[in-house]
Amino acid sequence: MQHREAILGSYQRISPYIHKTPVFTSEGINAISGAELFFKCENFQKMGAFKMRGATNAILQLTEAQRSKGVVTHSSGNFAQALSLAAKSLGIPAYIVMPENAPQVKKDAVISYHGQITICEATIEARESTSAKIAKETGATFVHPSNDIDVIHGNATACLELLEEHPNLEMVIAPVGGGGLLAGTALATHHFGKNCIAIGGEPTVVNDAYRSLKSGKIETNSSTNTIADGLRTNLGNINFPILQKHVDQIICVEEQDILEAMQLIYQRLKIVVEPSSAVALAVVLKNKKNFKNKSVGIVLSGGNVDLQKLPF
Repeated sequence: MQHREAILGSYQRISPYIHKTPVFTSEGINAISGAELFFKCENFQKMGAFKMRGATNAILQLTEAQRSKGVVTHSSGNFAQALSLAAKSLGIPAYIVMPENAPQVKKDAVISYHGQITICEATIEARESTSAKIAKETGATFVHPSNDIDVIHGNATACLELLEEHPNLEMVIAPVGGGGLLAGTALATHHFGKNCIAIGGEPTVVNDAYRSLKSGKIETNSSTNTIADGLRTNLGNINFPILQKHVDQIICVEEQDILEAMQLIYQRLKIVVEPSSAVALAVVLKNKKNFKNKSVGIVLSGGNVDLQKLPF
């Protein structure tokens, strides 16, 4: 029961610092999909993504001495923004390592939240080594965007809110990149749902999580060529066992599926989401027979999209 108590504790801890985001429905999308869909709109979260939850929870778990030296992370964008804003809210420094191909809109947002950016090559190795160097030089505490149990418990609060509002959901679908959101979602469905399962959605071109669940070990990708820029990272040793234990399955979708789902959300829900968010809806639209007449939660993970570079 430790995860259940940790999630409830996290929710109590972070509530003063986050938004309780709305849940949207669309009769039009329900008709198209053949399912009853409930969209948890984390695009309306502070800094525009669910990651504000995990980042805030992680910082609030640090000692005063640790906080005074600040925090450091590596991120292509959303966690960079989340940790920067959470750190700014709590009056501590945030050192952010970003790959050179991170969207400019996300770099600009980090700067606006007083995050101190260091640019590195767009490889996992470069991100990790640069973060480690900064941590050593500054004494800042490294907070991993997805492979940190406090981050995962914070992330789980999005699904907790969804299930409090709609307790009879049969399944909740979340996108999977680094695995922090899906791990949190899976823990929440397990501990707070009524026979509710967690399903991951992933782009086929970066399907390392799908392959990892099949092989039983953490797989990596040779390419990161997907429009879902938030899902280019790999699973970690903390979140992977949670996915193995509590995720029913991971379903892969093509780039065109993501694009069409994203357009549908813009057209029918009238809200801005980034491509990574649309992956969860794409899973339903591509596999309608599997979800027919089911009550399904969809975690819209964020809305930090570069409007100068929309993919449609």
